Amino acid sequence: MAVFSKILTMLRGNLREIGQSVVDQNASSIYEQEIVEAKAHVARAKQNLTAVMAKEMQAAREIESLQAELARYEELALQAMQKNELVLAEEVAGKLAHLEIAITEQNASRNEFTENINKLKDMIRNAETSLREHERQLAMAKTTESVYQATATISQTMGASGSKLMSAKESLERIKQRHQDMADQMHAADVLENELGGKALDQKLAAAGIGQVPDQKALVLARLQAKFSARQVAMMKPATSDGQ
Repeated sequence: MAVFSKILTMLRGNLREIGQSVVDQNASSIYEQEIVEAKAHVARAKQNLTAVMAKEMQAAREIESLQAELARYEELALQAMQKNELVLAEEVAGKLAHLEIAITEQNASRNEFTENINKLKDMIRNAETSLREHERQLAMAKTTESVYQATATISQTMGASGSKLMSAKESLERIKQRHQDMADQMHAADVLENELGGKALDQKLAAAGIGQVPDQKALVLARLQAKFSARQVAMMKPATSDGQ
């Protein structure tokens, strides 16, 4: 029996460890679900709050109606007394007493509604503030978990396939070197063409000013400038009289 009890204890311990492991592995999902459920509770609380607020409004309207009725019967009681209808005035006084009791009761109900509404509003505000804080904490936890997972993945990749990464890096360096060699060869070909090819002769002729196409725009601009200068000189000469 002692051995069997120990076996049961061991099994319970293993089940607890397994359960705790499952909870730990799904902590973010569980936390997020609890936040969702808490939001649903807050939404229901808001619905209940609107119902209580409606009751308060109804009580306020009922009080206004009773007060109007009270004022009307007070006036009627005064009219009865003026006509010396004392019995009738006494009956109206009973009606007024009933109305005053009803108003007192409605005021008590409305005050209770108002107190409960204020409490519910405070509770909802506190719950929403707490929810926002939990959502912020959840977002931070998810981000941190993602960073840890990425770091672990990189570490495992570097450790398990470091040689592959080094080989890939060497291949990339060889590609870069091949591109540089091709660029150098193309540059060397351009230099050789300028020195020995047809471009070399063109460059020599251009240096001697031979075979160049005149810049028509520059020629027109020079001609206009000459005309402008001549006109300026003509305007500066003093005018002579016809007799001289």
